Amino acid sequence: MKLTDTIALVLKHKENSRVLSATPDQSVYEAIEKMAKEGVGALLVISEGKLVGILSERDYARKVILKGHSSKETPVRNIMTSPVVFVTTHHTVDDCMSIMTKHRFRHLPVMGENDTVVGLVSLGDLVKWIISGQAHHIEELEGYITGRYPG
Repeated sequence: MKLTDTIALVLKHKENSRVLSATPDQSVYEAIEKMAKEGVGALLVISEGKLVGILSERDYARKVILKGHSSKETPVRNIMTSPVVFVTTHHTVDDCMSIMTKHRFRHLPVMGENDTVVGLVSLGDLVKWIISGQAHHIEELEGYITGRYPG
């Protein structure tokens, strides 16, 4: 589990790789309710099978709450982030972390063949991936030092 691993590998090992989404015409309230129910911080916004935006808790806080709008009357399209920055399954963990840091967001859609969404990775997913790799290396080193190393 390295920085050079592809996002395809991360998605393959991710506990829950379901793609959760909203439509542009749904109310922000419905979308936030879905985020709360699913325990996620962002939803992809998909219209007619195409990725058209992403809606995060940050979008909600800054574009609805702070501006005094009603979440039940505001459609997702009015506050979603669009166009969406995305990666493909061939990008590496390091690539994704660099993109997230540069753009200051925590969720990154992953696109597959024919512009289809195949997943979403969060900064937490990537940190978990890296920490797992480090834990594995530490175990190997401890085994080597204590003589349990099979080589």
